[in-house]
Amino acid sequence: MGRISKFLQLTGPERRLLLQAWPMVCAVRLMLWLLPFRLLREMLTKFSYGTEADVKTERVSVECVAWAVTVTSRYVPVATCLTQALVTKLMLGRFGHQAIVRIGVARSDTGELQAHAWVESGGKVVIGGSESSLQRYKPLAAANGDLW
Repeated sequence: MGRISKFLQLTGPERRLLLQAWPMVCAVRLMLWLLPFRLLREMLTKFSYGTEADVKTERVSVECVAWAVTVTSRYVPVATCLTQALVTKLMLGRFGHQAIVRIGVARSDTGELQAHAWVESGGKVVIGGSESSLQRYKPLAAANGDLW
């Protein structure tokens, strides 16, 4: 089954959510290449809150947002865990959900430093892996205790 036929078999709200997520994934990926992280974080913060009307009319579940970001990220080159985490946080905020981006570091078996990003909402990891797979990462913290 082709991509287009799979897309057309989705419900209207699912298609709409994918069509909202895809340009955000593209834009954030591009901004990560071009902008310092501090500036990108400031820009995303300004756009991460939906209007009261948006939140009331389009209440989308946390799981649906994570699904849409995961699916659309497959079609954007180098849409890394950081890209996915930032877009998930942005979309969750626009739909009225509180979320936090976490970045953690760990050493690989060969001693190389590895970093990974994920999003938590309601005390649960919503994108970026399972609780058990993230235990090996030591979360970094910003001055206020979170990254964004």
